Amino acid sequence: MIFQDHNLVPRLSVLKNVLSGRLSHMPVWSSVLQLFGEEDLRIAHECLRRVQLDERAWSRANRLSGGQQQRVGIARALAQQPRAILADEPVASLDPKTARVVLDDLRRASHDLGIAVLCNLHQVGYALEFADRIVGIHAGAVVFDGSPKTLDEATLVRIYPGLEIAGLREEAA
Repeated sequence: MIFQDHNLVPRLSVLKNVLSGRLSHMPVWSSVLQLFGEEDLRIAHECLRRVQLDERAWSRANRLSGGQQQRVGIARALAQQPRAILADEPVASLDPKTARVVLDDLRRASHDLGIAVLCNLHQVGYALEFADRIVGIHAGAVVFDGSPKTLDEATLVRIYPGLEIAGLREEAA
């Protein structure tokens, strides 16, 4: 799970935050003592490299920008070696440039590692730009399920009544 508000332990290092994703793979005694094996360390460092934060491994999490903290959250999720990741509005509090970096990290991880990413986004432009598949829901009902290329303006208005849609596809490009 990747959370909207990062959910990192602020006083721990970036590496320890990522290693927390490995706790379910460890015996209780070693997790309590924070004794991580070589394989766990290798996985954590690889996950940090994947989100371009390997040089920040020993920094405290609370010394990172919001975008960097979100990428640590992605690395922590990847360290669990999941088949699927749920991302709850992972870019809601990020500026557009950083949001694209985070979404690109998620897309690359999905494609490179074969991980399904279910990402809840309210920014239609980002969904059009980064998604392989969009499921649009309004009032609890599925209004659209398909490729971003086939999502038309009439369907967007059914998903978001009153949405100003002019220029939406250009905004995503």
